[in-house]
Amino acid sequence: MRDLPLPTLPIADLRPNFSAESRAARRSLHPSSHALEVVWARTEEDVLAAQRLRYQVFAEEMGAKLRVPAGSPAGHDIDLFDPYCEHLLVRLAGPGPDTGMVIGTYRVLTPDSAKRVGGLYSETEFDLIRLRPLRAKMVELGRSCVHPDHRHGGAILALWGALAEFMVRNDLDTMIGCASISMRDGGHMAASLWNKLRHTHLAPIELQVRPRLPLPVDELDHHLNVEAPALIKGYLRCGAKVLGAPAWDPDFNTADLPMLMRIGDLPSRYRRHFLGD
Repeated sequence: MRDLPLPTLPIADLRPNFSAESRAARRSLHPSSHALEVVWARTEEDVLAAQRLRYQVFAEEMGAKLRVPAGSPAGHDIDLFDPYCEHLLVRLAGPGPDTGMVIGTYRVLTPDSAKRVGGLYSETEFDLIRLRPLRAKMVELGRSCVHPDHRHGGAILALWGALAEFMVRNDLDTMIGCASISMRDGGHMAASLWNKLRHTHLAPIELQVRPRLPLPVDELDHHLNVEAPALIKGYLRCGAKVLGAPAWDPDFNTADLPMLMRIGDLPSRYRRHFLGD
């Protein structure tokens, strides 16, 4: 899964059920002059719109080398997990010429769908064997991104609120995902951040995972005084734990930190904001 560095605040990972209520769920926010509508994708065009945004962010903005199935439409980020995922969208609700434009997205994979597709995307980067006891109520978050003109926080809040509501509604309690760190500096920041977080936010040994292609931390400067990117800070504020050392993704030129968060670990202020507790 791939997460674009985003503004501060926590992130929840989940996926909707197949009820009409879930698919119709939406909310409107007014962070500035735009109203934002949050919806679960219901049509093929909805999914294509999310895939176009992902291509714009990951390929055009970040320079990722995307591997898409043969015959896929140009300008779309598509992989074999997409048909098994639900896709959460934030759209501009208007008024204005951009009404309906998708400006943010997540894709989410539930436990049942993970069984149907044969596993999680994260398993292509990490050995997740120690997470087996959690998988019945564990969802995977991936491919999250927001249009560069709308990274003001409103879109992220809208997405996170819808995701958190789904987790509670469907009796799911664990979220797993990867937080990506650019390696444009050669990987030194990622190595230093891991060296810092391993002492403060590392999960207990029974939940730790191993990268299939580890970032060569010992060959990098891992003693820099670095701050975590905003997205990772948000995870940590929500009680997330780092599950182990980062994996290196050559296609995206990122170091990916495996992270896990449980609804029960949400601090009270975030529970009130997202869940009304």
